[in-house]
Amino acid sequence: MSEPALPLDGVLVVACEQAVAAPLATRHLADLGARVVKIERPGRGDFARDYDATVHGQSSHFVWLNRSKESVTLDLKQPAAIEVVRRLLGRADVFVQNLAPGAADRLGLGPAELRRRYPRLVVCSVSGYGPDGPYRDAKAYDALIQAEAGLLSITGTEEHRAKSGIPVADIGAGMYAFSAILAALYERERTGHGAAVEVSLFDSLTEWMGFPLYYTRYGGTPPRRTGAHHAAIAPYGVFGTGDGGEVMLAVQNEREWRVFAAEVLGRPELAGDERFATGPARVRHRAALTAAIDEVFGTLTVKQAVDRLNAAGIANGQGREVGDVWSHPQLLERSRLSDVDTPGGPVAALLPPIGLPGRRPRMEPVPALGAHTEAVLAELSYSEGEVAALRAAGVV
Repeated sequence: MSEPALPLDGVLVVACEQAVAAPLATRHLADLGARVVKIERPGRGDFARDYDATVHGQSSHFVWLNRSKESVTLDLKQPAAIEVVRRLLGRADVFVQNLAPGAADRLGLGPAELRRRYPRLVVCSVSGYGPDGPYRDAKAYDALIQAEAGLLSITGTEEHRAKSGIPVADIGAGMYAFSAILAALYERERTGHGAAVEVSLFDSLTEWMGFPLYYTRYGGTPPRRTGAHHAAIAPYGVFGTGDGGEVMLAVQNEREWRVFAAEVLGRPELAGDERFATGPARVRHRAALTAAIDEVFGTLTVKQAVDRLNAAGIANGQGREVGDVWSHPQLLERSRLSDVDTPGGPVAALLPPIGLPGRRPRMEPVPALGAHTEAVLAELSYSEGEVAALRAAGVV
């Protein structure tokens, strides 16, 4: 019995991509069945291949973002390489690029030109700040966007700002690009026409900054930097236990606060203490509240604290180290781990977040640089002699 088709089976994506944002979008397309042909520079490829060498000598970023893709090397500065891309685009459904500002237009791969040549093509451009405006040409690495979008000003402790531990601007842009491409493909089913969509890291992260932006504009002051605690709710944050562990707990309303004080802390009188009687009061007196919680939690193990919180119906989570997540019982019980091959050997992988009951997502190998160049050129009717000539000229 054949495997049921995935939603994007038969969709061809051509990607001139590098780093994180665009590769994340196209990997999610590949997870859902799309064929993704990744265009890389001869010799070095996507510079994310060199970010680190922790996964069997390979970059952790690249392994995460590039499974189930085909790698084709092309020097896009050469006209013969652009001709290869155009032949691919003649067959493609989607083109994704996150080249430097203006580079796609200079190569003849800008949205307007491609929409003219290929009316059914969905063209997705991912940039740092968008196609115009005073920051159009600015460098746009993830941490820089976090700074410009104000994220650093609300993240960290009162004394020190901190960037997010993961590239949130890149991830946000990648997910919006993924969503935009799906929407454009759906629209094409109705109209028969492709579309050009634009996604920027800055626009994506400022959208994610919605709560602090509104809080600051209409409240007059920005949310305080409170480390692992919530800026506007208390108690809501990480608390240590007597065995050296950590528990994240979240008390979000007055009923929960009364239950927490009585059943978890064993101090029902705290619920009536004027310092803690309301949400805003608990935030104002956070230090005293934290001291009261620490006094009790310091006598408990992580398990004892979690058991008390669960028995009282108080939302909580155990503070786990990154390495512990691979053995998280929720992942193991639901069989959320798989394996994929890489040039350096097989690696563990998480199944995609989008569940399709009865259908397995694509979990195919991470490609070696240029591993599919000759096969794709042959598919485009290049002869062996032509391929040899392209290789001799440094085009591939």
